[in-house]
Amino acid sequence: MTIKKHIPNSITCLNLFSGCIASVCAMQGNLLAAFMFIILSGVFDFFDGFAARKLGVSSNIGKDLDSLADMVSFGFAPASILSSLMKECYYPDAMLDWAHIVPYFAYLIAVFSALRLAKFNNDERQHKSFIGLPTPANAIMTAAFANIPAAAFLWQPWPEFAGLWNGGVYGIFVLIAYTCVCSWLLVSPIPMFSFKVRGKTQYIFAGVSVCLAAVFGFAGVFAAMLLYIIVSAATASKK
Repeated sequence: MTIKKHIPNSITCLNLFSGCIASVCAMQGNLLAAFMFIILSGVFDFFDGFAARKLGVSSNIGKDLDSLADMVSFGFAPASILSSLMKECYYPDAMLDWAHIVPYFAYLIAVFSALRLAKFNNDERQHKSFIGLPTPANAIMTAAFANIPAAAFLWQPWPEFAGLWNGGVYGIFVLIAYTCVCSWLLVSPIPMFSFKVRGKTQYIFAGVSVCLAAVFGFAGVFAAMLLYIIVSAATASKK
């Protein structure tokens, strides 16, 4: 029993460890590695809860530890990715004096992720679904968004994406707007479906997401996360 009790928390610690590596990779500008470690954190995040339910060893400590790990893996890491992108962006002349400050704006994602996790821990309505964009979904979407310049269609590169963030005048404004939208989505009142409940919606979404990722690469992963938000909002509006 003693060993079983520590298994879920050990998996959660692996989530945290992976999230720390993702954050360091992001700050070093290695966005592909950051994406991979965020995905790995997502795998650990799924299996810690799964293990806790199967072993019947859920605890308040495990719940708090899970939120702390998620804050790093799915809050600080994606914020660091956006900040890294903002550092490399082209800045119009009127913004050059602010170029060293603007990248810190990305850490609003971390702040709103913390608010999202705090709300989740104290909202009894979110056992089988979510209200607001879950932090893992936001982190995966952001990591894929950052890697879109490396996107592929049928495994062939799309050259027009190569300078998406640092080659255009509007890149920095897109990143600032993206940060604002994601921050709002994290604490929004929009109900989002969960894979804790298996149904037609979940299976269709999973199948479509795999196809999008296989065909369009990082752009497909980003599109799948947008689809998740759209389908959740559309489903909620019908209720």
